[in-house]
Amino acid sequence: MRKVIGIGETVLDIIFKDNQPIGAVPGGSTYNAMISLGRAGVPAQFISETGNDRVGQMIISFLKENGVSAEYINVFPDSKSPLSLAFLNEQNDAEYLFYKDHPNDRLDFVTPDVKPDDIVMFGSYYAINPVIRPQVQGFLDYARQKGAILYYDVNFRPSHKNEVMKLTPNIIENLEMADIVRGSYEDFLVMYKKDDADKVYNAEISFYCKKFIYTQGAQPIELRADGGLRKNYPVMTTNDIVSTIGAGDNFNAGLVYGMMKYGITREVIDRGLTEEQWDLLIDCGQRFSAECCKSLNNYISKEFGEKMRPT
Repeated sequence: MRKVIGIGETVLDIIFKDNQPIGAVPGGSTYNAMISLGRAGVPAQFISETGNDRVGQMIISFLKENGVSAEYINVFPDSKSPLSLAFLNEQNDAEYLFYKDHPNDRLDFVTPDVKPDDIVMFGSYYAINPVIRPQVQGFLDYARQKGAILYYDVNFRPSHKNEVMKLTPNIIENLEMADIVRGSYEDFLVMYKKDDADKVYNAEISFYCKKFIYTQGAQPIELRADGGLRKNYPVMTTNDIVSTIGAGDNFNAGLVYGMMKYGITREVIDRGLTEEQWDLLIDCGQRFSAECCKSLNNYISKEFGEKMRPT
């Protein structure tokens, strides 16, 4: 049976509105996507590390409760789990502050068994952090050799803009390894000072990866893919936006869910997806993303997940 393997950071997201805390949920970019996939009945495993504290225990038990394997989480005995403070504005978009206590980043995990057509999700600073880069790159290389499909979400935060030059070699390696790349207009504005899908694709992405999804908040999603395919998709409107914190993470989850549901295998990836296949995948991404924005949680609701489960 095919599965999805995520690799990324874990944090506790404490959410503020009008400078008052209104919620706290386990999070992390890939983590959020994995919870949603677990809720939708997709076989899922997550590789990460956490601190040896109540927050770490909460992060691990939450994975298990939502059907995601936590056997590849490394618990550091002498450190506290990271925190993220998310301050929501009037539009319910978030500004972040991060607190991390790990004395030094290190990643030590047993490598999961990767099978052909499994999907590996990776991204954010975690995927380019120089300190754990050897382990992350080693796992991605191994997954590729085993015939997995690699999905890369760039997710480059403004807090790292001064490190762009230093991190560029790692970003390029990720683009080369990825089968599908997604990034937001903010990512590329910070990294390349470009805010146009064509300019970003032609100058920074297409040489390394042909399948590119460019998201831009409430503006249309832009697709650039093999064979000169260019398309944009109006964003699904939802009137009941509570928080956009997990919107991008859940777009990723929905798109990967669609790849499982519609049989997008390594062979299909290599041959090139049809426009109809892209339409189906981006629809799934949009539905997951819109659902996530309806609550303070970073994931789809359990009820929505039940509806999405394979029958």
